[in-house]
Amino acid sequence: MNAEILMNVTPTETRVAIVENGVVQEIFIERTNHRGLVGNIYKGKVVRVLPGMQAAFVDIGLERAAFIHAAEIGKGDNSTPISQLVHEGESLVVQVTKDPIGTKGARLTTQLSIPSRYLVYMPGADHVGVSQRIEEDTERDRLKDLVHNCMEDEGLTGEAGFILRTAAEGVGEEEILADTRYLRRLWRKLEERIKGNKRPSLVYDELPLSLRTLRDYARPEVNKIFIDSRETFQKIEQFVQQYVPEVADRIGYYPGPRPLFELYSVEDEIQRALERKVQLKSGGYLVIDQTEAMTTIDVNTGGFVGRRNLEETIFKTNLEAATTIGRQLRLRNLGGIIILDFIDMADPEHQRQVLRMLEKLLEKDHAKTKISGVSELGLVEMTRKRTRESLEQMLMEPCPHCDGRGSVKTAETICYEIFREILREERAYGAGHYLVLASQAVVDRLLDEDSQGLADLEAFIGKAIKLQVEALYAQDQYDIILQ
Repeated sequence: MNAEILMNVTPTETRVAIVENGVVQEIFIERTNHRGLVGNIYKGKVVRVLPGMQAAFVDIGLERAAFIHAAEIGKGDNSTPISQLVHEGESLVVQVTKDPIGTKGARLTTQLSIPSRYLVYMPGADHVGVSQRIEEDTERDRLKDLVHNCMEDEGLTGEAGFILRTAAEGVGEEEILADTRYLRRLWRKLEERIKGNKRPSLVYDELPLSLRTLRDYARPEVNKIFIDSRETFQKIEQFVQQYVPEVADRIGYYPGPRPLFELYSVEDEIQRALERKVQLKSGGYLVIDQTEAMTTIDVNTGGFVGRRNLEETIFKTNLEAATTIGRQLRLRNLGGIIILDFIDMADPEHQRQVLRMLEKLLEKDHAKTKISGVSELGLVEMTRKRTRESLEQMLMEPCPHCDGRGSVKTAETICYEIFREILREERAYGAGHYLVLASQAVVDRLLDEDSQGLADLEAFIGKAIKLQVEALYAQDQYDIILQ
């Protein structure tokens, strides 16, 4: 697999695109005025304990109090009542695991983890783990032995735990030891800040998106990393020399006249990723709907007709849909509960092949996913870990005209509402005549299809009804002026 990382940097925003085999797979956006909080460590103060929910609210110095569940406190024993774990007014060192989304505050844990290039440092833990993406048992054992040796040399045994990241595969003792020492020094500094801070405050600030991407995504299959900002390019060069020297020859500054994201068609992909409908090459399509509780993805055959029979058509459409869904989940950063409504398949083997295809695609996903089998209703239920807002939540807002419903009342419906409102006003107040302010579509209908109804109403109340177009009114907006 050939991969490229593209970074578009402006003073107000950083955007990163991960391109694999010429196709955009993931997009990350970080805005200067509200950077993400995931990974940040705070010294907080418990402001409210909720025994019924086994949770607590913690003030970490943000606008909204953050939320922590009992399972995320200490060793994560969910059976212990939260009132025995924390109390109001208590200081708590916590880390953000999920950004504030919508009206919900940030999610927290006391089980701290600090990542470097090859390791994740876990103060207070007592075990060594290895990324599931490193599959060979001999390599997993070798890396574990390396870390245990480094922990003994540095006197960290029983003091902290480590997880070996995917990037550690194949590295030697020197690199692991350097990371171990760096993380230990960093944690010592953080401990001093924790002791010195008396009020809720930030203790550790996660790296900005540009540097975080290099730390987490600069894998061997990444052939090129392009940055279109000279200042950011120079910062990245310094960071790479210190932390990721093996990718130094793959970093390039892009000064071209044509915007970097336009050159690689990333802008077009972003626009398509905000649309509800995703077209499949076969002629079928997906319909993706995000709600507060879950995301639903509906698969349709569209204009695709198989050469042999209907079952072949359905199977091929579902296979292509599974491939596209795997990419769309990453591209749109869809998280939480996700319901996939594939076209019903009669053949159990076809069901298994479609699920296998989906699972294979999700192996490349950095977010943790879990897939169920096909339910009795023909639905596939899955979850994908959500740590930040989806692309739609970040770039869009509910429509002010329809309040996010996705539809508005028809012009005909509004005309009948106007008729009823005029009758109510006439009974309650009476007037010399009435002036209706409405959108062009509504006025056009009152002068055309519903002109007889308007005339009958004028005759019934014995008053003139005048119409006036308000160009800025939405279709379901209107006002009735008594004159």
